[in-house]
Amino acid sequence: MASSRPVKRGQEIVQQRGVRGHYEELAAEYDEHWVYGPDYISWMSARIVDALHLSPTARIADIGAGTGLFAKEVARQLGPHHPILCVDPSEAMLRQLGTPPPSGLTPIVASAEDIAEGRAGLPYEQLDAIWLKESVHHVDDQARTLRGLADRLAPGGRLLVVMLPASIQYPLFQAALDRFEELQPDPANIQAHLRAAGLDTGLTHVEYELRINRDKYLGMVRARYMSLLSTFSDSEIEKGIEEMRSAHPEPVLVFPDRFAFVVGQRSRETA
Repeated sequence: MASSRPVKRGQEIVQQRGVRGHYEELAAEYDEHWVYGPDYISWMSARIVDALHLSPTARIADIGAGTGLFAKEVARQLGPHHPILCVDPSEAMLRQLGTPPPSGLTPIVASAEDIAEGRAGLPYEQLDAIWLKESVHHVDDQARTLRGLADRLAPGGRLLVVMLPASIQYPLFQAALDRFEELQPDPANIQAHLRAAGLDTGLTHVEYELRINRDKYLGMVRARYMSLLSTFSDSEIEKGIEEMRSAHPEPVLVFPDRFAFVVGQRSRETA
């Protein structure tokens, strides 16, 4: 079905406008728009800890950490002996960690590709755990980058890709839902990349019920809280919001946030 789309217009616009620029503009208010509810961050962070089998002694990197929403909560839950590396190409996003950053976190201005290709210096020679939370779709060459990240793992290390499925049930306007399906990679393909990188892999799904005030959600859409929404002009966003108002007159929106958890583990045997 995806092959029937004539042009990946959304991808072209993303490349033209630049994902980094989108997050630079959104950095100061990112957390305000991203936190759906008081329990969401702790719930997701606990799922990450479980999926990676994290221990306090693990050397950990959050690739695409943004403002460190999840890294901060993982650090709170885990009490790491080594600071969690918060890796993101946007210095503005990482500045939201604070100056100095919280104990247990170390910001590193770099992209996933920088880490995979060894262009960014890390304080740890190898990593016991890496996660990418809803950032793999920003990676151009996913197979190569995931292979490079897998090479940074210590024996027995685990790499987790948390991503939305190929289609979502968000109460967005139809053009946004269509463009999401155009741009979103298939979790099965990400699993295949990890397998090709020599990791033992698994793919599971988790779901969280979101309940959010409709007007707040419309404000999040207007602020383009998802990078996908940066591919639409102001007039297109406003038209979409009117479509959403008509389709969803209820004051509280209730919808599932479903995630694919793609995990790869390196063999414990050394070469």
